[in-house]
Amino acid sequence: MTEALHVVVLAGGISHERDVSLRSGRRVADSLLEHGLTVELRDPDARLLAGLRADRPDVVWPALHGASGEDGALRGLLDFLGIPFVGSRSGAAHLAWDKPVAKIIVSRAGVATPRSITLPRDAFRELGADAIFEAIADELPVPLVVKPAQGGSAQGVTMVEDRAHLPRAMVDAYSYGDVALVEQRVTGTEIAIGIIDTGDGPVALPAVEIEPLSGVYSFEARYNAGETRFYIPARIGEEWADAAAQAALTAHRALGLRHLSRVDLIVDGAGTPWFLEANVLPGLTDTSLLPQALEAAGHDLGWVYSALAEAAIRDN
Repeated sequence: MTEALHVVVLAGGISHERDVSLRSGRRVADSLLEHGLTVELRDPDARLLAGLRADRPDVVWPALHGASGEDGALRGLLDFLGIPFVGSRSGAAHLAWDKPVAKIIVSRAGVATPRSITLPRDAFRELGADAIFEAIADELPVPLVVKPAQGGSAQGVTMVEDRAHLPRAMVDAYSYGDVALVEQRVTGTEIAIGIIDTGDGPVALPAVEIEPLSGVYSFEARYNAGETRFYIPARIGEEWADAAAQAALTAHRALGLRHLSRVDLIVDGAGTPWFLEANVLPGLTDTSLLPQALEAAGHDLGWVYSALAEAAIRDN
């Protein structure tokens, strides 16, 4: 089945993460080509849907980071057209894409998540900035993390150690969207757990421990080689790693994700895994976490990506 598959890999798009998407798409396409598939790498534009309808591929692999590939809109159109695609369906992608919503769903499933407040930009005009900042100061002690409610690759994310810096952090978050999430920062080991499901149920990959040399896992630390140390498996011990894996699988299932995801967590000093967010399209570049975890687990990337393409066809 695999050798006959015609796969269209979508990469690029118009989001803030376009460059990362192009790198992810190229890596996926190369891995599929090495495994013997017929691969077409396309940058989505106004001609995409007509092209897919005229020359229907066996499966589409959306390697589009940011809103263009992760908010569910494109996935909904592919579903509407009956074209199989790798990854979560539209509704699940929309839930995971909205970080505050994902936190609520995952916490209801029993996974700890840091205390937070979601603030639309308009709230400052309606309720007054001073009153809002005073309320945050009373309820959420520093350190804090301020981030856009939607988005990835740590764009617009600020670590706030001093309350005087909170207004600037809010402005930075709002430059990427109209809603910001202010979250209490949990101290511990930052890990990412990739999850794949090629047809036999979701499986957690080895936890990847993230140690950015700057102390913050920023956009630059994610995609510039040498700026972050990764440890696979994470140096948290087997018992804590198992608990984190179960938390990641619970989040994956609670959000209704499929095929592949990456769940980001902090494991605190007591071994409790704290859910931060779930990614329906993890980065797939040379420095990305899910490919590192796959290789650490002994998997061939081409085989896994091909198996996911086959799973997408079966699940259509």
